[in-house]
Amino acid sequence: QVQLQESGGGLVQAGGSLRLSCAVSGGTSSTTTMAWFRQSPGKEREFVSAIFRGNRSYYADSVKGRFTISRDNPKKTVFLQMNSLKPEDTALYYCALDNRLILSSVRVPADYDYWGQGTQVTVSS
Repeated sequence: QVQLQESGGGLVQAGGSLRLSCAVSGGTSSTTTMAWFRQSPGKEREFVSAIFRGNRSYYADSVKGRFTISRDNPKKTVFLQMNSLKPEDTALYYCALDNRLILSSVRVPADYDYWGQGTQVTVSS
C-alpha cells in the first residue's frame, strides 16, 4: 500500500518562497511518476508539475520558471520549490503518484492511483 504525506505549506507574502515535501511510504519503482496538483475552492484540480518515470520534469505554463520539482530517491521524497509566489498560487497542494503512468496522462489527475491529503499554500498580496 502506497501512502503519501505532504508538508511545507503555509502563509507567505507575494514574492516569497515555500518548499513543499511529499514523503512516500510503500512501493515505488523505476517507472514511478510523482506529481503535484493544486485545487482552489470552486475550481477543478489542476496540474502543477511532475517527474515522469524518475527523470523527465514537466510544468504547467503558469508556474514555469518559478517552481522546480525534484526527487530524493533514497529518501523516497519529492519536493516542490516555489519561488516568486503570487496570490493566484493560493490553493491546496496535493502530491500524487502512479507506478505505471503513460506520458499522455502526466497532467491528468484522474489517472493517478495514489494521493496525499494536501497541504495549504496561501499567498497574500
